[in-house]
Amino acid sequence: MRRLLVGVVTGDKASKTRRVEIERIVRHRKYSKIIRRKTVCHAHDEDNVSAMGDKVEIEESRPLSKLKRWTLVRIVEKSKEVDVAALRAARKEGGDVAATMTSLAGQVVAGGSPGEAN
Repeated sequence: MRRLLVGVVTGDKASKTRRVEIERIVRHRKYSKIIRRKTVCHAHDEDNVSAMGDKVEIEESRPLSKLKRWTLVRIVEKSKEVDVAALRAARKEGGDVAATMTSLAGQVVAGGSPGEAN
């Protein structure tokens, strides 16, 4: 039985490789303070289906490269963040922002300044 872990994709720049962070909460031995720790795993994504911010399930596998020891099993939850910079660029170019917003319907807009219409 191979280990299965759930983590968040924090890097998707390399082709077919994803950097996945698995966060855990531990108690400090001496001071008993709750501490957040993270483990970084490099996972193989054959079809490049995952993106930054996605919650994914990864499975332990044979060594695929120097760092890759995990393979992507499935995407548990897609990221809901929207690239605000791309929306602003579309607005400046005179593109149809309404069509862009419609295509991104149901997604939460991250960032931006208070009072600004997104």
